[in-house]
Amino acid sequence: MSIGAGIALFVIGAILAFAVNLPNEYVSLSMIGYIMMGAGVVVFLIGIVLLARRRQTDTVTRTESAGGAQVTRSSTRSSNDDLV
Repeated sequence: MSIGAGIALFVIGAILAFAVNLPNEYVSLSMIGYIMMGAGVVVFLIGIVLLARRRQTDTVTRTESAGGAQVTRSSTRSSNDDLV
């Protein structure tokens, strides 16, 4: 989701920076376009970093009774090959 949002921000920013030529005294559309392009690059890079991170989930279940305690631990890891 964040990769697509980053690309969309970059494209909209490029359109505002390079294609829109409306004179406006209050707001510089080209500056807003450059800011959106920068934000799009940052969001895109964050999405790539989060996608490349290894994911891990640990679940611990503890059951205690009169006879003793039973502990069950489950660990799930997904490799980077699963993401492709």
